[in-house]
Amino acid sequence: MEDERIVDLFWKRSETAIEETNKKYGRYVRSIALNILGCESDAEEAVNDTYLDTWNSIPPNKPKELATYIGKIARRRSVDIFRKKKSARRGWGETTVVFEELEECLCESSRPDENLEAEALSKAINYFLHALPEREQKVFLCRYYYVESIETIADRFSLTNSAVKSILLRTRNKLKQHLIQEGLL
Repeated sequence: MEDERIVDLFWKRSETAIEETNKKYGRYVRSIALNILGCESDAEEAVNDTYLDTWNSIPPNKPKELATYIGKIARRRSVDIFRKKKSARRGWGETTVVFEELEECLCESSRPDENLEAEALSKAINYFLHALPEREQKVFLCRYYYVESIETIADRFSLTNSAVKSILLRTRNKLKQHLIQEGLL
């Protein structure tokens, strides 16, 4: 079923909207959740939360790219679950490593203007990513958005693990310099 039709089902408050979304994007949503959480039961919770959030946000939203829209929700919900579970216990493998790798590029703030800074940071990162060569951009997103392992990325792009690590290190360093130039670090 086409995305536009699925969105129309959400607007009509038809429960088949969830079924159709799951048919079309279920594996995609599950893979995002599983990459971040690393646990089937937690991933299932994130998938269910994703569908509930999608149901509650359409309407009023009317996304043109349903895959992107639902992917963002799945990632956000998975990260929320990850943070909640991580605060209860340590040792979360790949996701912890990914967050630690990016930690030096991103800073946390508790100042009142942090929402404005977060928006500026988001825009700066998006600008930076769009300026990267396609392969670097895809490798970076696979690692830091989809939380894929170095090995998975290497297989996907026919690279060695060492080459992927090198690309990621250089890209993180470039991002850090970009954020410093933008006055965000």
